Amino acid sequence: MILIGEDLNVMSGDFARVIKEQEPGPVQECVAQQTKNGMDYLDVNVGPVKKDPEGTMEWIINTVQEVTDLPLCLDTTNPVAMEAGLKFCQKKALINSASGATESMETMLPLAAKYSADVVLSVINDAGLPADADERAASIMESAAVANELGIPNEDIWVDAVLLPIGVDQRQVTAYLEFIQMLPDLLPGAKSTCGLSNLSYGAPKELKSLLNRTFLVMIGRYNQHSTIVSGFDQELIRLIRGEVPEIVELIHRAMDEEDMDISALPQKELEYVKTAQVLMGKSLYSHSWLEV
Repeated sequence: MILIGEDLNVMSGDFARVIKEQEPGPVQECVAQQTKNGMDYLDVNVGPVKKDPEGTMEWIINTVQEVTDLPLCLDTTNPVAMEAGLKFCQKKALINSASGATESMETMLPLAAKYSADVVLSVINDAGLPADADERAASIMESAAVANELGIPNEDIWVDAVLLPIGVDQRQVTAYLEFIQMLPDLLPGAKSTCGLSNLSYGAPKELKSLLNRTFLVMIGRYNQHSTIVSGFDQELIRLIRGEVPEIVELIHRAMDEEDMDISALPQKELEYVKTAQVLMGKSLYSHSWLEV
């Protein structure tokens, strides 16, 4: 699975000030560590960047590329900033993101075509987020057709089925899993992706990583192509790189609803099994699901 490091983000830590004041040290330290930890892409999230979008993007892209040769995922809602960033990328960039909403299709998709960039295309449309897998399929087929008409091939499209926080809608996890299994037949050549941390938004801080790691193993089983993750979560990286096969096997067994004597499991393994059961909808989500 392709891992996209999410940690260079204006919403995280002190990066808003660092980017505003153009301090290269913290940016390059974050980039170097994510690169060292095995990320395949780096997400550069500058938000809406309203003040001097061209100058800001030129500075941050060049600052990042001084210490890594990884391809970049450009994350901004400002199309002016997005185009400025694309101009300075030394490798084929990934636009994060476009959607089936009219404004997005009119601004972000033409940039992907103009700069021969890959593009994250979400299933969101003018009506919002489709409710189930079939509606997600209909939505992405419509927006992908527009992308194709602009000259963007399926191979350059990274489809985001969109994860909601599990505390908001537990049932949507099943819809997500159903959709990513449908995608290869819907859009041959297209890639699947998601922002993993969306799933655990609102969960207790000490449980966020457990949710994210468990779900990453689950979507990995269904051959999801890529995921935007924390480039600092060492256990998550080890799991998806196949370095903890016993945990992966346990999660798969929970997905298959195998009979297991979970009372005999060590605490860490028990937590992964219970979390997989919650994500599969076999038990109700609450902030205390591990205590049940």
